[in-house]
Amino acid sequence: MRRTTPGDAGGESVHGQRTDVGRRVAARREELALSREELATRSGAAPGYIEYIEQRSAMPGIGIMLRLADALETTVPDLTGGTVDQPPGRSSGLRTAQLLELDEEDCFALLSTHGVGRVAVFSSEGPSVLPVNYLVAGGEIAFRTAPDTVLAAAAGTEVAFEVDRIDDAFSQGWSVLVVGQARAVTGQDDVRRLEREARSLPWAGGARNLWVAIEPARITGRRVSAAG
Repeated sequence: MRRTTPGDAGGESVHGQRTDVGRRVAARREELALSREELATRSGAAPGYIEYIEQRSAMPGIGIMLRLADALETTVPDLTGGTVDQPPGRSSGLRTAQLLELDEEDCFALLSTHGVGRVAVFSSEGPSVLPVNYLVAGGEIAFRTAPDTVLAAAAGTEVAFEVDRIDDAFSQGWSVLVVGQARAVTGQDDVRRLEREARSLPWAGGARNLWVAIEPARITGRRVSAAG
């Protein structure tokens, strides 16, 4: 099997051109729990070249991009950021698709420790669904917001929280829905604990120092996959 290296002829990388392909390759590889060596074996590239792509933000040629996309179970547009401004799920469904119910253990496993989800609330202007950076702590869903927001006003009411993953390359995915009472986290010890466990700053920026937690009263999930 041919092993690709940074010095290969034929335009495998574009000198001087920096892209976010490396970051997307690394993120997808980590999502699939693959080492660089395993990705190299899957794609027919040298482990050193995988490291080069991820760390140097090089723009590989179309040949290695196709192999990487296949090895990472995704598409070239996803790896190059071409689908960033498009909603997921644009590909056609599978003829052999099946809808599976997930148990609570599976749902919490998919929620993992943190990510981006959506909170559905009732506001003075009607129903609203808003994206948040969240974390799972002590069996609750917690997120940060500003004191004068719709999400802050939802404290003390029943809300819904949803997170999903859509895989356009394979026309499959999953979603988890949590319904429960939202509350403002006011105890200093609890706030400090959440700040320690937070993996990242809120993507929306700004001063978002009010923590809101959702205690699950009901959690359900579904997965769409190919039969068999």
